[in-house]
Amino acid sequence: MRMKLLILFFSNLFFQLISAQDLSKYERHVFTNKGDTLPYRLLLPENYDASKKYPLIIFLHGAGERGNDNEKQLIHGSKLFLQDSIRKNYQAIVVFPQCAANSYWSNVHIKTTPDGTREFAFATSGKPSPDLALVINLISYLKRNYSLDKKHFYVGGLSMGGMGTFELVRHKPKMFAAAFPICGGADPKTAGKLKKPSWWIFHGLKDDVVNPEFSKVMAAALIDKGADVKLTLYPDANHNSWDSAFAEKDLFPWMFSKRR
Repeated sequence: MRMKLLILFFSNLFFQLISAQDLSKYERHVFTNKGDTLPYRLLLPENYDASKKYPLIIFLHGAGERGNDNEKQLIHGSKLFLQDSIRKNYQAIVVFPQCAANSYWSNVHIKTTPDGTREFAFATSGKPSPDLALVINLISYLKRNYSLDKKHFYVGGLSMGGMGTFELVRHKPKMFAAAFPICGGADPKTAGKLKKPSWWIFHGLKDDVVNPEFSKVMAAALIDKGADVKLTLYPDANHNSWDSAFAEKDLFPWMFSKRR
């Protein structure tokens, strides 16, 4: 028994070390603009060549990964982009910014009712939140300092980051070729401003944190405006529908087939 426990301990330690080594491929950076700072991690393609142009992928994390440690934003999704098949076949510059603990990617008012229900009121106009504004400025910085293919910009995110995905596209409607919000939401009245990119929207039907109706109504509103939309609903998934979304074998072929 003791030997088995030792083997298990060292096996877990080994995989933790391997994981840490993998995530270290995401370079640590801090973007500063007018005194405000945004931590972010950046993954360059293997054998990055500045003479070539690469797609850009922005990934927005959820509320639980907010802070300033420049680490937690990698908890969900970062390993997907490290897979050998992805790194070789879908070369891109991947960026994971980190939202401050007291901020939010989207301008949404969240209220919890006495029965525990969470109500979301999404903004339909106005300026981006301070941290989303930093992301927008960060993208401008990346365009000046890296070799990017501006026809192949993509954005995705989960939960708060799914909401931020809708809002980032609303503020920059002509910037992205494709967007993939996971368990997020927005006000369907904004759909007219979101119809330029292609959309693949994901949600778990058992989600008790963010109502899957938000994704359903956004998909319907976008389709009504003539947008290119895919909607995938997972019957047995709760809020962590990102696990199922990340396992979609067609996600990267779909995304990289889209261009502005």
